[in-house]
Amino acid sequence: MPTVHIPPQMRDLTGGKAVVRVKGKSMRQVVAALEADFPGMAARLQDGDRFASGLTASIDGVITNRGMFAAVGEESEVHFHPALGGGA
Repeated sequence: MPTVHIPPQMRDLTGGKAVVRVKGKSMRQVVAALEADFPGMAARLQDGDRFASGLTASIDGVITNRGMFAAVGEESEVHFHPALGGGA
């Protein structure tokens, strides 16, 4: 099962847990599993087929540009991050 690192601002939904393991072979399935275990997570993590505004995710240290369609391995580590933007 993938290991998911929960951002501090979302740990109120996990009872303070910083790391959880859930089933899923795609980010969509991982978010659905998080929602099943910790109601309210999906509303904070996704907006339809995309990550919620201002949010991105990395899988095994690589920021994904596939959103909810990104593949997740059985032993993957998933992190959610604030999206970075800007530049000149």
